[in-house]
Amino acid sequence: MASIASHAARLAAPLLAALWIAAPVSVEAQQTKILTADKHNEYGLVYTLPLTALEVEVTAVRTVRKAGPYYQYARKYIGTEKVVTEDSEQWTIEDVRVTPVGVPDPEARYLMQLKSGSPTYIGVAEDGILLSVNARPLEQAQTASELVQPEQEIFADKEYLQYVGGDFLASQSKAKQAQMLAESLMEIREAKVSLTRGTADQMPTDGRQLELMLNSLAHQEGALTAAFVGTVSSERVRRTFTFTPDEEGRSVLFRMSDFAGFVDADDYSGDPVNVDVKVTGQATMPVDSKGEEKKFPKDGVAYCIPGTARISLSLLGNPLWERELEIAQYGVVFGLDPRLFNDRKQPSYARFNAATGALEEFGQATDLNE
Repeated sequence: MASIASHAARLAAPLLAALWIAAPVSVEAQQTKILTADKHNEYGLVYTLPLTALEVEVTAVRTVRKAGPYYQYARKYIGTEKVVTEDSEQWTIEDVRVTPVGVPDPEARYLMQLKSGSPTYIGVAEDGILLSVNARPLEQAQTASELVQPEQEIFADKEYLQYVGGDFLASQSKAKQAQMLAESLMEIREAKVSLTRGTADQMPTDGRQLELMLNSLAHQEGALTAAFVGTVSSERVRRTFTFTPDEEGRSVLFRMSDFAGFVDADDYSGDPVNVDVKVTGQATMPVDSKGEEKKFPKDGVAYCIPGTARISLSLLGNPLWERELEIAQYGVVFGLDPRLFNDRKQPSYARFNAATGALEEFGQATDLNE
């Protein structure tokens, strides 16, 4: 094998709700290709080894609080002091998931030169990363895209005005308007009770109509109540960031703003989410029984022996995620003897990790159950 190119603590309060390394809930298959040697490629197969990147999927909860225009009258008319008194917006990180993925290393492209009639074939990803020799690649997955998911019903601004009469609109007294709103709210609640008890003057003809009427009254009740107590709405927002570890140290992956949520690393309106990299194991070339370093086999099938690093994410000194991972760029490249794969009677097969380039499976191709 010949080488072709040698802020505040509240932002962090619920951070530990669910932090782990895993494939995302929603994934889609990444396309792979089988390459065989023939005249059009001069019996040479080109592949690439990966660098290990990290896809960091972050889910945050955006909470918006809006004060009701009549919150001062909530205790008097609806008997509660649990009201929103001023508008605010808050973002909190709820969940972090990290998935190692492979990206092509431009400095690690290789050529597998075969002879005419050779049965050897390789499996590669769309970007050319080597996944297998004489075997079908295992299915690869990639993370889902962004998510915006509202958590509850949200009332339009001043929606309560749809359910008031002309006297309310003509009144110039806020106290009088609050009284009329409370009276309308009581009428709606009484109508709901009458429907559920079957004592309404005009009962619906069937269950479906009853359900629609009750849902409509519940929505009206919510809109009028919100005029007193205000609204608290939330939605989950997911973003995915890609980070490729390089030198040891700290860098800013992105920032979290209480007003804009996810912002770029160079946007100082937010607090930095930091990535720390600490190399814990620099891989070395394998040695023989005498302790001497093995030589790369002539025309060998290149693969990576990855090193390890501890990767951690934090916000305002609060840990978000931490794990020791195998990382290709802290490893070394070694090779498998190509004769193992070219034997016509008992050819071998191999499968490699798409994120690290490490050898994961090796055996006789005749034993494969594909």
